[in-house]
Amino acid sequence: MASVNKTTRRRRLMAEINVVPYIDVMLVLLIIFMITAPLLTEGVKVQLPKAGARAIPPEMMKDTKPIILSIDEAGRLYLNYNDPEDAPVSPEKAEAQASAILRRAPETVVLVRGDYRVAYGEIVAAMTILQRAGADKVGFVTEPPKDQRSR
Repeated sequence: MASVNKTTRRRRLMAEINVVPYIDVMLVLLIIFMITAPLLTEGVKVQLPKAGARAIPPEMMKDTKPIILSIDEAGRLYLNYNDPEDAPVSPEKAEAQASAILRRAPETVVLVRGDYRVAYGEIVAAMTILQRAGADKVGFVTEPPKDQRSR
């Protein structure tokens, strides 16, 4: 009778998932994203003018990526929707791309990042490009002053 008990008794299968490999993969991905995220937002090198202006409310930027037309020291135009972003664009191409974006999403925030060494006329020309593309309001990107008393 004892031998019958041994044959009828079976091992139970273990139904647990080992999550340690998944945690390892997640941590590796987290490190990769932490390293690459600052590199993606670098963009075009522009020395912005310093001004104590109010910041854009975050709720305006949460739904869509803003259109940013940058002007470097040499007066070249760069559009953040261009592929690649750090390649200069012609005024016509910048206008066409901005117009297409604004037709799809008219509430998109439109900004100009102009190097402080660029002539005022070139900044106005960039604003005119964006207005012809359909932008009702155009904002300027600046850096906050180091000394708040220098406003």
